[in-house]
Amino acid sequence: MSGEHGLQMWWHQSTIYQIYPRSFADSNADGIGDLPGITSKLEYLKALGVDLLWLSPIFASPMDDNGYDISDYRNIAPEYGSLADFDFLVSEARHRGMGVILDLVVNHTSDEHPWFQQARSSRKNPLHDFYIWREPAIGGGPPNGLTSSFGGSAWTFDPSCGQYYLHLFSRRQPDLNWENPLLRSEIYQMMNWWLDRGISGFRMDVIDYIGKSVDQSIITDGPHLHDYLQEMNHMTFGDRDVVTVGETWSATPGSALLYSGRERHELSMVFQFEHVTQQWDEIYGKWRSRPFDLGKLKSVLSKWQLALADDGWNSLFWGNHDLPRAVSKYGDAKGFPLESAKMLATVLHLLKGTPFIYQGEEIGMTNVPFTKIEQYRDIETLNMHRLHLEAGMSPEEFLKGANENGRDNARTPMQWSDGANAGFTTGIPWIEVNENYTIINAEHAISDEHSIWSHYRKLIRLRKEHRVIVYGRYQSHLESHPDLFTYTRSLDGSLMLVFANFSARQITIELPNELQVTGKCLISNYSDRGELGGSLSMSPYEAFAILAD
Repeated sequence: MSGEHGLQMWWHQSTIYQIYPRSFADSNADGIGDLPGITSKLEYLKALGVDLLWLSPIFASPMDDNGYDISDYRNIAPEYGSLADFDFLVSEARHRGMGVILDLVVNHTSDEHPWFQQARSSRKNPLHDFYIWREPAIGGGPPNGLTSSFGGSAWTFDPSCGQYYLHLFSRRQPDLNWENPLLRSEIYQMMNWWLDRGISGFRMDVIDYIGKSVDQSIITDGPHLHDYLQEMNHMTFGDRDVVTVGETWSATPGSALLYSGRERHELSMVFQFEHVTQQWDEIYGKWRSRPFDLGKLKSVLSKWQLALADDGWNSLFWGNHDLPRAVSKYGDAKGFPLESAKMLATVLHLLKGTPFIYQGEEIGMTNVPFTKIEQYRDIETLNMHRLHLEAGMSPEEFLKGANENGRDNARTPMQWSDGANAGFTTGIPWIEVNENYTIINAEHAISDEHSIWSHYRKLIRLRKEHRVIVYGRYQSHLESHPDLFTYTRSLDGSLMLVFANFSARQITIELPNELQVTGKCLISNYSDRGELGGSLSMSPYEAFAILAD
């Protein structure tokens, strides 16, 4: 896709903003965010400077998994609005120079999708083969030991046709059979239908699952995964000037080039999660965190920067709708919320790749301190609570893990103001608002030139003004330092240096000759620096970037 000498695309200098529609802005007082609510906030997003808006699923759905269980690919969930509302949002966004990216969920559907209703009605129905069915094991029971990401067996018995169907997520999310060419054709037609409506691309949910080979217990990176993606590219977006991002929990630096390398013609980029999963417990996964380890984080980020230096393209993100809030996970939400949030933004946005901002990240929203399991709404959290307690974990320890890493941390309502329900709704919100909304909200942030929001706005602008940020070669420095993340970006004689203190303490270090420069301070979360001498002292969570003379 690119490199210092590769193809240069418009979205390389763009910043993408993810919206979780259910929690963004409610226009009709039903307690649920909606499309007109998003449209009402477009001026806010334009002022921030973002170029593309990725919407988590807005399709018709029974909402077993908050829209990732789709019952009609060509309709809008009524609680979110109508197709007319969607078309108006797209046109109003375009009028302000922004595009809309849809969340493409084609590994599975809802069990209420007409395809599945027909598929389960009879083994002889032509749509039966749109899903993955197997006979019971000899002696009864599931055909094999595959498990669901939400806990329990990945197989559910359907008595109407006497077979088990596969669901790698909720039992109400049956997996589609991508080996069926008629299914693939239906999906491509649907994708083109949305592209023709003027969208700017797709974010592709668990796209590394579609090539699965269940009889061999292969879930990700199946033998035909890339055949399907190349076919998809050819049949849909390949000749259109759009952005495609694949969610690929299994991606490695090597396999990333299979998706986004310039010879492959598959996707613009992928989301990889190595920097996320390396902080999970080996047994309990994300429900029991490991202590934060900057050395490991630097190692992972540097590995991906170098692997995709000359081909492919990195997506850059701290959070999304499935992950904890960035400042709570990687920063210091209690001691240095302002400084650490700005530091994290600086480190991420000055790397090579396309940055993603998750709603509320730009104002420093934090994890939610729920004290009872009844406050959670996420199906994964509720399922895992039951399973982990059955396995012997205490309720207190599970809640601690959920408060640190559960998906509802990202799903509490956007904090617009210090008014009732944070300005999200005049009704009763579908999930509780974080209690700190009186302090952390967009209204306060916009009016403060030193706010986290203003810092994000400046970083977004810098990406458009300096080619070294977009295409410069990455090199890490001071790699063994336990608290400092330092890297340079270089392009055509320009050199940018980035320093970030990931700790709550003052740090003083001696700088090697190659890091001693004078120049212009592009951005800082303390006072500007124009010169780096032999010794450098950094305040807690300080971060800055200098463009060398």
